[in-house]
Amino acid sequence: MAFTAPIRPATRAATNAATHAAIRLTARVTARIAALAAALLALHGGAAFAATCGKAPAGELTAQRIAAAAPTRTGPQLYEGPVWIGDALYFSDFGHAGDFPSRIRKLAADGTVSTFLDDSGSNGLAVDAQGNLVAATHKYKSLSRYAIAGGARTAGAGSYNGNVFNSPNDIAIAADGTLYFTDPDYQKAAAPGGQPVTGIYRVGTDGKVTLVDGTRRNPNGIALSPDGSLLYVNASDGEVRAYPIRDGVPGAGNTFIKGIDGGDGMTLDCHGNLYVTEHGAKRVRVFSPQGKELATIRVDANVTNAAFGGADGRTLFITGDRALWRIALDVSGQPY
Repeated sequence: MAFTAPIRPATRAATNAATHAAIRLTARVTARIAALAAALLALHGGAAFAATCGKAPAGELTAQRIAAAAPTRTGPQLYEGPVWIGDALYFSDFGHAGDFPSRIRKLAADGTVSTFLDDSGSNGLAVDAQGNLVAATHKYKSLSRYAIAGGARTAGAGSYNGNVFNSPNDIAIAADGTLYFTDPDYQKAAAPGGQPVTGIYRVGTDGKVTLVDGTRRNPNGIALSPDGSLLYVNASDGEVRAYPIRDGVPGAGNTFIKGIDGGDGMTLDCHGNLYVTEHGAKRVRVFSPQGKELATIRVDANVTNAAFGGADGRTLFITGDRALWRIALDVSGQPY
């Protein structure tokens, strides 16, 4: 199994409450996944699919800050890893001092922001098929899974070839539960140990960890195409590479886009268009599956990641330097 038993046991009452909450959440997540799956199954249906999926953005656009997400700590601070689960957006909020303290915050549908989990040590976030929050946690140099009801942590993959990871950064999850993640060394100092390379890894449903690519310097954003046939990864080399996946196994990466300026987190819409954040350029660039640039979404500070959410899945949320933005689009997309 990819994850061990939960680390923090719950009382019977808490367990019952958590179970009922998890059932409700799983139903919502399943409905969302089913809707996206139906759209993807209509991929060859031409106009019918286009009507379901919506129209991809084009040209120059601007996202708006969310005032309620103003920073609450002093010093350098980044928001990262947005993921839409149920009816809320979860995101990491971490500082750059010492061991890179981090917590997970929650933007509710009513616009209020609260702390979901203190001291999470997290960066990139995702959601699995059961509605659990999956996190790349530099604090533990591993992957972690958190129950939305109660926040209990379950430890995930934490080592490869006998060494702990550097600082897991971002995550993508395939339909069968296979996990892919990047392991740069940006927060390596958060805890002792690490790998001899900065790598891209695969965690099978049996928990086995394999190295996809150990040749790239500080791989960062990672995302899967809607049909699961391509794994996109950017790195400090300024390239987004596409790794073809056949029979669940990634092949060698091919250059998809060059000239990315400080590439960070990525997401995709239901057409398979790739949204790439460019940290210092303060923008999100949108590329078609053929690599053609379609749109630019600008913000007013450095950016880190993006995810689709909202009731209809057509709001793009963007995280960055002490800020969170959103923009309503006419297309739905992946929730992280």
